[in-house]
Amino acid sequence: MTTSPLRPGEQLASTVCGTRVVTVRVPAAAAPTLTCGGAPMVAANGAPKVPDSDPAVTLIGKRYVNADESVEVLCTAPGSGALSCDGEPMTIKAAKALPASD
Repeated sequence: MTTSPLRPGEQLASTVCGTRVVTVRVPAAAAPTLTCGGAPMVAANGAPKVPDSDPAVTLIGKRYVNADESVEVLCTAPGSGALSCDGEPMTIKAAKALPASD
């Protein structure tokens, strides 16, 4: 299980699939629980790589956020498990619209 509290830059790995993430944003006053495929994520340092033959659900290079966008992670390895924060599914962060250049 991940140690609380999470810090930006922390590398986490799934214990059920090949998903690996780096935390980008985490509220200082909270200790969110990140899971992948229903199982808590662990520190990637020394975590065994889990083979993953299923199609990827988490996509490499995509940023995932919780509902209020207070927690953000960057996927560094794809996997078949879905990411969740405190029991709520995380979604791919939408790209910011650039201002029009007239």
